[in-house]
Amino acid sequence: MYDILFKNAKIVDGTNSPWYRADLAVKDGKIAKIGKINDEAKEVIDCEGLVLSPGFIDIHSHSDFTIYNIPLSESRILQGVTTELGGDCGLSPAPVNPERVDLLKRYVGFLDMGLPYTWTRMSEYLDLIEQNGTSTNYAQMIGQGTIRIAAMGFENREPTEEELAYMKQLVREAMEDGAYGMSTGLIYPPGCFSFVDEISEVAKPLAEFGGFYESHMRNESDNIIDSVLETMEVGRRAGIPVQIVHHKITGRKNWKIKGHATLAMVRKAREEGFDITMDQYPYIASATTLTSFLPKWAMEGGMDVMLERLRDKETIAKIKEEVTATRAKSLALWSDIMIASVFSEKNAWTMGLTVEQMAEKLGMDPFDAAIWLILEEKGDVNQVTFGMCEEDVEMIMKEDFVMTGSDGSGMMLDAVGVPHPRNFGTFPRVIGHYCRERKLFSLEKAIHKMTGMPSARIGLNDRGVIKEGMWADLVLFDFDTIIDTPSYTNPKQPCEGIKRVYVNGVLTAKDGVHTGAKAGKVLRKGR
Repeated sequence: MYDILFKNAKIVDGTNSPWYRADLAVKDGKIAKIGKINDEAKEVIDCEGLVLSPGFIDIHSHSDFTIYNIPLSESRILQGVTTELGGDCGLSPAPVNPERVDLLKRYVGFLDMGLPYTWTRMSEYLDLIEQNGTSTNYAQMIGQGTIRIAAMGFENREPTEEELAYMKQLVREAMEDGAYGMSTGLIYPPGCFSFVDEISEVAKPLAEFGGFYESHMRNESDNIIDSVLETMEVGRRAGIPVQIVHHKITGRKNWKIKGHATLAMVRKAREEGFDITMDQYPYIASATTLTSFLPKWAMEGGMDVMLERLRDKETIAKIKEEVTATRAKSLALWSDIMIASVFSEKNAWTMGLTVEQMAEKLGMDPFDAAIWLILEEKGDVNQVTFGMCEEDVEMIMKEDFVMTGSDGSGMMLDAVGVPHPRNFGTFPRVIGHYCRERKLFSLEKAIHKMTGMPSARIGLNDRGVIKEGMWADLVLFDFDTIIDTPSYTNPKQPCEGIKRVYVNGVLTAKDGVHTGAKAGKVLRKGR
């Protein structure tokens, strides 16, 4: 007897092949049979008029900082995400140098939901997540910023030979522990203090394990062309595949221009045999820490040193002059930045306001108001920034080598603040808005971008497509009604049209409600 039998489903299998109609049986957490099935099952589900697809794989996640405290991850499960890859943008909770763990904890505070940091190696961190249980399957990248902090803190210089060897050792150990690759966040300190020679050398151990390199590039605005070249150069020198994460074109003067060039560069590289792909979230707004608008030198030494600089009159005057000139050059507006979350109750009133609106209420200049809030919250302020145009989003999304990734985190529906809707609605938005309504591509291609393609890039051999013997990570949805209901002003809500979500054959969500199941597995490369 089968555990579950899906009858008469429209199966979109994740391979970009045409859909077909069939029954599908699940036994012991895996897909046992596909075809015409008349055998008995403990549960039979009538799928008439519904689509059955692989569970969505979020290749770009920051749930590594939330999954321990928020294992149910409603923001992931309720939009159909069954597997996610964390450790992106150069940030990961492991490995840890105990002598510099406080630097790491302060730096990732805007993401961290209270991790205990009782580990040093990646294996110990993954063991803890496994013991605690999780609703999604979870895989991990190594953050280059994290290992640089472990080796040399926030120093703005080249590493010594000993420091370089130590970073390579940390990468090798983490890959032995089951990591899938290494990420950089070259827009943030300490990653921004690293350059091609160092990054490619630190990345070389990845090749021994079949890992890949992904990068939040150094620049996604005026200098994005150079950033794409730099990203590819790291991969070529290290002999590893490359993933450009959350590809976007920011800065009004770059819209509808530079995206054509970056996509052409990647097409040419692929034609020449270089393994490079991209991911993207389907929104015109990004999200990060409010401190990101500060010049990189202001972060030398870490968060606490930065806060001291912001309290010094001469230094803050220099910072203001530099920031004002930079923002004027890129045509950036303070009204484009919305405060998403703060940690103190007294400043909760700022959440949902733009920096310009907050400044008006405070009777301050917008720059001064932003600095005031950073100091008030000791650096831990999250923002949403409207910096892209819809034409570029659609152009990038249509490319065959671009997959879907949220750049979001595991959250509950009662999360604090006004987080970016990508945390809750990325995947249904691609299917409902861009596939069904905008008709940018077929349903088969949309599903491939969020299942089979990211599975292949990460290296998951038993997930991401519907095939006998694969784990039963499945989403049952109504293609006519699926849509992202989370918005910028009201993001914390389930999406419409998703009927059921299964993780390893266990019902984890039904009609927008989490069942409480924690059937996810911690995935380790090579195991």
